[in-house]
Amino acid sequence: MQYDFNQPIDRWDNFAVKYDEMEAKYGRRDLLPMWIADMDLKTAPAILEAIDARNKQGIFGYTSRPDSYFRAVCDWQEKRNGWRPDQEHCVFALGVVPALCTCVREFSAPGDEILFLTPVYGEFFESVENWDRKPLTVSLLQDEDGRYSVDFDAFEAALKRKPPIFILCNPHNPVGRVWTPEELRRMGELCVKYGTLMVSDEIHSDLMLFGHKHTPLASVSGEIAAHTITCTSATKTFNLAGLQAATLIFPNEELQNKYQKFWKSLDVHRNNCFSLVAVEAAFRHGEEWVDQLLTHLEGNVLYVEEFLKAHIPEIKLHRPECTYLLWLNCKGLDLPGDALPAFMAEEAHLALNDGRGFGPVDGEGYMRMNIACPRGVVERAMAQLKAAVDKRMGR
Repeated sequence: MQYDFNQPIDRWDNFAVKYDEMEAKYGRRDLLPMWIADMDLKTAPAILEAIDARNKQGIFGYTSRPDSYFRAVCDWQEKRNGWRPDQEHCVFALGVVPALCTCVREFSAPGDEILFLTPVYGEFFESVENWDRKPLTVSLLQDEDGRYSVDFDAFEAALKRKPPIFILCNPHNPVGRVWTPEELRRMGELCVKYGTLMVSDEIHSDLMLFGHKHTPLASVSGEIAAHTITCTSATKTFNLAGLQAATLIFPNEELQNKYQKFWKSLDVHRNNCFSLVAVEAAFRHGEEWVDQLLTHLEGNVLYVEEFLKAHIPEIKLHRPECTYLLWLNCKGLDLPGDALPAFMAEEAHLALNDGRGFGPVDGEGYMRMNIACPRGVVERAMAQLKAAVDKRMGR
C-alpha cells in the first residue's frame, strides 16, 4: 500500500500542544509550528483500525494487558534491531520522560550527580533537577563539518566522580547521531568500570535515515546489558505520544521490582484501553508504513539541506543520521542570546526550538527544526526563512 505523507492536516482543532500552546510559548499565533517533537502526519491505518475496533466495543473499563503486548515489543526489537529482550523484564511506563524521572528518583539520592552528554533533549535536565539531583554534563565534540562525537577523555573524567546514573540518548536528539557499536561499547565498558548504571533513552531508535542502523546499548555485550535499563516506545515512530505508553526493559528483577514498587504505590501500571491496542497494532502491522515514512523524511531533510546551501549559506546543517529533527547552526546570522529565537519568530514567522534549551552553552547559536510534516510545509518554512535572512543580510 502507498501512504500519502504530503496530505495537509489541520491540527488547530486537535488539542495539539504544538498548535494550541504556541502563542503562550512564542507570543504569537501566526507561526509555522515546527518545534515540539511530534509529527503533523496521520498515523498508520492499521493503528486507526485497531482503535476504531476497540472503540466500537463501547465499554472502557479497567484494561488487562495480554502477553501478546510485550511479545510484540520484543518481536519488533528482534526484527528491526537484531536484539531479543527478555519479555519477563519488560515494564509499562506512561512515557519515556516519566520513566527517566523515576529511574533518577529510585536509583540515586538527592544531591547526586547524574551524567549525560550535551547538547541533549531538555527534559534530561528537568528529570535530574526536579528530584534535587545535579546534572553532570560532558560536551560532545564537533568536527569542522558539524558532526558530533563523544569526548571519551572528558567522559571518563566525569565517571571518576562516581555518578550513580548515566542517561544516554541513543540515538541522539538533537544532534542526529546514530552511535556506532564501537562508541556504545566504549561508553558501556567505562560505565561498568566505574559502577555507573546506564539508562538508555531509545525512543527515536526506529527513525533511522540514509541507511544507518540502530544498535540497542543492551545488545552490545552481556556485561553492558547487565548494567543497562532500556527505554523504548512506539510513540515517536507512529505519532502516538498522546496515548502515553512506553516500555522499560530491565536487566534483572531487583532493579525492575524497585522501579515497579514506586508506580504500583500510585496504582499506575496499566495501559489505557486505546494505547494497548494501538501499540500492538503498530509493532505487528506498521513496518511498511514506517519504511515509507523514512523515505519521506529523508526527502524533507535533503530538501532543507540543498535549500540552505543554495539560498541561506549563513545557516549550516550537518545531515542527520536519524530522527526528524534538524539541528541548525545559525551562528552565521550573528544573533547572540535571545536575538536568534526572536528573529525566527518575529521575522521568519517560524516556531522552532531554541538551541539553548538543549544546553545553555552547547546550544547557543542553534535552533532545532521539526520536519515531520508534508513537503509543502517545509517548502513554506524555507521560503519564510530565506526572506527573513535576505532582509537581514541586505540581499
